[in-house]
Amino acid sequence: MKKTLGIVLGIILSTSLCFAQNASEIIRKADQKSQGESSESEMDMTIVRPNWTRTVSFKSWSKGNTYSLTLITYPVKEKGQSFMKVKNEMWSWNPTINRMIKLPPSMLSQGWMGSDYTNDDMMKESSIVVDYTHKLIGEESIAGLPCYKIELTPKDEAAVVWSKLILWISKDEYYEMKSEFYDEDLTLVKTHLAADIKFMHDRKIPTKFTIIPADKPTQKTEVVMKNIKFNVAISDGFFTQQNMKLIR
Repeated sequence: MKKTLGIVLGIILSTSLCFAQNASEIIRKADQKSQGESSESEMDMTIVRPNWTRTVSFKSWSKGNTYSLTLITYPVKEKGQSFMKVKNEMWSWNPTINRMIKLPPSMLSQGWMGSDYTNDDMMKESSIVVDYTHKLIGEESIAGLPCYKIELTPKDEAAVVWSKLILWISKDEYYEMKSEFYDEDLTLVKTHLAADIKFMHDRKIPTKFTIIPADKPTQKTEVVMKNIKFNVAISDGFFTQQNMKLIR
Protein backbone atom coordinates (compact mmCIF):
# COMPACT_ATOMS: atom_id res chain seq x y z
CA MET A 1 0.00 0.00 0.00
CA LYS A 2 2.79 2.38 0.95
CA LYS A 3 4.65 1.48 -2.21
CA THR A 4 1.55 2.18 -4.33
CA LEU A 5 0.99 5.52 -2.57
CA GLY A 6 4.62 6.43 -3.18
CA ILE A 7 4.29 5.67 -6.87
CA VAL A 8 1.12 7.78 -7.16
CA LEU A 9 2.73 10.70 -5.31
CA GLY A 10 5.80 10.38 -7.53
CA ILE A 11 3.66 10.56 -10.67
CA ILE A 12 1.80 13.62 -9.34
CA LEU A 13 5.06 15.36 -8.42
CA SER A 14 6.74 14.60 -11.73
CA THR A 15 3.64 15.78 -13.63
CA SER A 16 3.58 19.04 -11.66
CA LEU A 17 7.27 19.65 -12.33
CA CYS A 18 6.72 18.92 -16.03
CA PHE A 19 3.87 21.44 -16.22
CA ALA A 20 5.98 24.07 -14.40
CA GLN A 21 8.90 23.50 -16.75
CA ASN A 22 6.64 23.62 -19.80
CA ALA A 23 4.96 26.83 -18.60
CA SER A 24 8.33 28.54 -18.07
CA GLU A 25 9.54 27.42 -21.48
CA ILE A 26 6.36 28.76 -23.13
CA ILE A 27 6.82 32.13 -21.39
CA ARG A 28 10.48 32.24 -22.41
CA LYS A 29 9.64 31.58 -26.06
CA ALA A 30 6.85 34.18 -26.04
CA ASP A 31 9.17 36.79 -24.53
CA GLN A 32 11.89 36.02 -27.07
CA LYS A 33 9.34 36.24 -29.89
CA SER A 34 8.17 39.72 -28.90
CA GLN A 35 11.44 41.19 -27.62
CA GLY A 36 14.45 39.48 -29.19
CA GLU A 37 17.90 40.14 -27.74
CA SER A 38 17.45 43.80 -28.68
CA SER A 39 15.08 45.90 -30.76
CA GLU A 40 14.47 49.28 -32.38
CA SER A 41 10.87 50.30 -33.07
CA GLU A 42 8.42 53.09 -33.95
CA MET A 43 4.86 53.15 -32.63
CA ASP A 44 1.72 55.28 -32.45
CA MET A 45 -0.31 55.31 -29.25
CA THR A 46 -3.90 56.56 -29.19
CA ILE A 47 -5.46 57.35 -25.83
CA VAL A 48 -9.26 57.04 -25.99
CA ARG A 49 -11.50 58.69 -23.41
CA PRO A 50 -15.28 59.23 -23.41
CA ASN A 51 -14.95 62.87 -24.53
CA TRP A 52 -11.57 63.05 -26.29
CA THR A 53 -8.73 61.17 -27.94
CA ARG A 54 -5.09 62.02 -28.49
CA THR A 55 -2.17 60.36 -30.26
CA VAL A 56 1.44 60.10 -29.14
CA SER A 57 4.17 58.80 -31.46
CA PHE A 58 7.48 57.47 -30.19
CA LYS A 59 10.65 55.55 -30.97
CA SER A 60 12.05 52.89 -28.65
CA TRP A 61 15.33 51.04 -28.26
CA SER A 62 15.74 48.08 -25.92
CA LYS A 63 18.40 45.56 -24.98
CA GLY A 64 17.16 42.61 -23.00
CA ASN A 65 15.40 43.57 -19.79
CA THR A 66 18.34 45.68 -18.66
CA TYR A 67 18.22 48.67 -20.99
CA SER A 68 15.42 50.67 -22.59
CA LEU A 69 15.15 54.16 -24.07
CA THR A 70 12.01 55.81 -25.48
CA LEU A 71 11.80 59.12 -27.37
CA ILE A 72 8.58 61.07 -27.97
CA THR A 73 8.36 62.29 -31.60
CA TYR A 74 4.76 63.64 -31.61
CA PRO A 75 2.89 65.84 -30.66
CA VAL A 76 5.12 68.88 -31.10
CA LYS A 77 4.65 70.20 -27.56
CA GLU A 78 5.97 66.92 -26.11
CA LYS A 79 8.50 66.11 -28.84
CA GLY A 80 11.97 65.42 -27.47
CA GLN A 81 10.87 64.01 -24.12
CA SER A 82 12.71 60.79 -23.39
CA PHE A 83 12.54 57.98 -20.86
CA MET A 84 15.29 55.54 -19.97
CA LYS A 85 15.76 52.42 -17.88
CA VAL A 86 19.19 51.08 -16.90
CA LYS A 87 19.02 47.95 -14.75
CA ASN A 88 16.65 48.88 -11.90
CA GLU A 89 16.76 52.66 -12.32
CA MET A 90 14.59 54.89 -14.51
CA TRP A 91 14.79 58.54 -15.63
CA SER A 92 12.76 61.01 -17.68
CA TRP A 93 14.12 64.01 -19.58
CA ASN A 94 11.95 67.04 -20.43
CA PRO A 95 13.70 69.48 -22.80
CA THR A 96 11.02 72.15 -22.33
CA ILE A 97 11.98 72.67 -18.70
CA ASN A 98 15.53 71.35 -19.15
CA ARG A 99 15.05 68.83 -16.34
CA MET A 100 16.18 65.27 -15.71
CA ILE A 101 14.05 63.35 -13.19
CA LYS A 102 14.79 59.98 -11.60
CA LEU A 103 11.55 58.03 -11.32
CA PRO A 104 10.96 56.39 -7.91
CA PRO A 105 9.59 52.82 -7.73
CA SER A 106 6.23 54.23 -6.61
CA MET A 107 5.74 55.69 -10.12
CA LEU A 108 6.08 52.36 -11.94
CA SER A 109 2.34 51.69 -11.72
CA GLN A 110 1.35 55.17 -12.93
CA GLY A 111 0.05 55.78 -16.44
CA TRP A 112 2.71 56.60 -19.04
CA MET A 113 1.99 59.87 -20.91
CA GLY A 114 -1.55 59.84 -19.51
CA SER A 115 -2.35 56.46 -21.06
CA ASP A 116 -3.51 53.12 -19.68
CA TYR A 117 0.02 51.76 -20.12
CA THR A 118 2.12 52.01 -16.97
CA ASN A 119 5.72 53.17 -16.73
CA ASP A 120 6.55 49.54 -15.95
CA ASP A 121 4.88 48.36 -19.17
CA MET A 122 6.62 50.85 -21.40
CA MET A 123 10.07 50.58 -19.89
CA LYS A 124 9.92 46.79 -19.36
CA GLU A 125 11.03 47.18 -15.77
CA SER A 126 9.97 43.69 -14.75
CA SER A 127 10.72 40.49 -16.64
CA ILE A 128 7.97 37.91 -17.09
CA VAL A 129 10.72 35.31 -17.50
CA VAL A 130 12.93 36.14 -14.49
CA ASP A 131 10.68 37.82 -11.92
CA TYR A 132 7.75 35.39 -11.89
CA THR A 133 7.01 31.71 -11.41
CA HIS A 134 4.83 30.11 -14.08
CA LYS A 135 1.95 27.65 -13.87
CA LEU A 136 -0.04 26.19 -16.74
CA ILE A 137 -3.69 26.46 -15.66
CA GLY A 138 -5.61 25.67 -18.83
CA GLU A 139 -6.17 26.19 -22.52
CA GLU A 140 -8.46 28.64 -24.33
CA SER A 141 -8.81 30.17 -27.79
CA ILE A 142 -8.25 33.92 -28.20
CA ALA A 143 -9.13 35.58 -31.52
CA GLY A 144 -9.44 32.11 -33.05
CA LEU A 145 -5.98 30.94 -31.92
CA PRO A 146 -5.64 28.02 -29.47
CA CYS A 147 -3.67 29.32 -26.48
CA TYR A 148 -1.97 28.13 -23.33
CA LYS A 149 -3.36 29.87 -20.24
CA ILE A 150 -0.54 30.53 -17.78
CA GLU A 151 -0.60 32.08 -14.31
CA LEU A 152 2.40 34.14 -13.21
CA THR A 153 3.10 34.93 -9.56
CA PRO A 154 6.03 37.11 -8.45
CA LYS A 155 9.08 35.58 -6.79
CA ASP A 156 9.72 36.66 -3.21
CA GLU A 157 12.77 38.76 -4.12
CA ALA A 158 11.23 40.38 -7.22
CA ALA A 159 10.40 44.10 -7.09
CA VAL A 160 7.33 44.04 -9.33
CA VAL A 161 4.13 46.05 -9.69
CA TRP A 162 1.64 43.19 -10.10
CA SER A 163 0.65 40.47 -7.62
CA LYS A 164 -0.53 38.15 -10.38
CA LEU A 165 -0.60 37.95 -14.17
CA ILE A 166 -2.55 35.60 -16.40
CA LEU A 167 -1.26 35.23 -19.96
CA TRP A 168 -2.75 33.54 -22.99
CA ILE A 169 0.08 32.39 -25.30
CA SER A 170 -0.73 30.97 -28.74
CA LYS A 171 0.32 27.34 -29.13
CA ASP A 172 1.77 27.47 -32.63
CA GLU A 173 3.72 30.75 -32.69
CA TYR A 174 3.94 31.83 -29.04
CA TYR A 175 2.11 35.13 -29.53
CA GLU A 176 1.07 36.83 -26.28
CA MET A 177 -2.57 37.28 -27.28
CA LYS A 178 -4.06 38.36 -23.96
CA SER A 179 -2.78 39.43 -20.55
CA GLU A 180 -4.59 40.20 -17.30
CA PHE A 181 -2.97 42.24 -14.53
CA TYR A 182 -3.97 41.92 -10.86
CA ASP A 183 -3.17 44.18 -7.89
CA GLU A 184 -2.13 43.22 -4.34
CA ASP A 185 -5.75 42.37 -3.50
CA LEU A 186 -5.83 40.06 -6.55
CA THR A 187 -8.38 42.37 -8.20
CA LEU A 188 -8.23 42.67 -11.98
CA VAL A 189 -6.79 46.07 -12.90
CA LYS A 190 -6.52 45.90 -16.69
CA THR A 191 -6.46 43.64 -19.72
CA HIS A 192 -4.09 43.74 -22.70
CA LEU A 193 -5.30 42.34 -26.04
CA ALA A 194 -3.16 41.72 -29.12
CA ALA A 195 -4.29 41.70 -32.76
CA ASP A 196 -3.25 42.34 -36.39
CA ILE A 197 -0.53 39.70 -36.75
CA LYS A 198 1.88 40.81 -39.49
CA PHE A 199 5.37 40.09 -40.75
CA MET A 200 7.79 42.57 -39.18
CA HIS A 201 11.51 42.45 -39.96
CA ASP A 202 12.25 38.72 -39.55
CA ARG A 203 9.10 37.30 -37.90
CA LYS A 204 5.32 37.45 -37.59
CA ILE A 205 4.08 39.23 -34.48
CA PRO A 206 0.95 41.06 -33.26
CA THR A 207 1.19 44.73 -34.27
CA LYS A 208 -1.81 46.21 -32.45
CA PHE A 209 -2.27 46.24 -28.69
CA THR A 210 -5.31 47.41 -26.75
CA ILE A 211 -5.28 48.11 -23.02
CA ILE A 212 -8.65 48.23 -21.23
CA PRO A 213 -8.83 49.23 -17.53
CA ALA A 214 -11.20 46.98 -15.57
CA ASP A 215 -12.87 49.84 -13.67
CA LYS A 216 -13.22 52.15 -16.71
CA PRO A 217 -14.61 50.11 -19.61
CA THR A 218 -15.40 53.24 -21.66
CA GLN A 219 -11.74 54.13 -22.01
CA LYS A 220 -8.79 52.37 -23.61
CA THR A 221 -5.33 52.84 -25.07
CA GLU A 222 -4.35 51.46 -28.47
CA VAL A 223 -0.76 51.05 -29.64
CA VAL A 224 0.04 50.31 -33.29
CA MET A 225 3.52 49.16 -34.24
CA LYS A 226 4.66 50.94 -37.42
CA ASN A 227 7.97 49.09 -37.72
CA ILE A 228 10.46 47.15 -35.65
CA LYS A 229 13.89 45.59 -36.12
CA PHE A 230 15.04 42.75 -33.89
CA ASN A 231 18.51 41.80 -32.67
CA VAL A 232 20.07 45.08 -33.79
CA ALA A 233 23.54 46.05 -32.59
CA ILE A 234 23.16 48.47 -29.67
CA SER A 235 26.01 49.13 -27.25
CA ASP A 236 25.44 49.55 -23.53
CA GLY A 237 26.87 53.05 -23.93
CA PHE A 238 23.84 54.06 -25.98
CA PHE A 239 21.75 54.13 -22.80
CA THR A 240 23.08 57.24 -21.05
CA GLN A 241 21.57 60.42 -19.65
CA GLN A 242 23.58 62.40 -22.20
CA ASN A 243 22.06 60.39 -25.06
CA MET A 244 18.57 60.98 -23.62
CA LYS A 245 19.10 64.66 -24.42
CA LEU A 246 20.63 64.12 -27.88
CA ILE A 247 18.75 61.18 -29.36
CA ARG A 248 16.50 61.92 -32.36
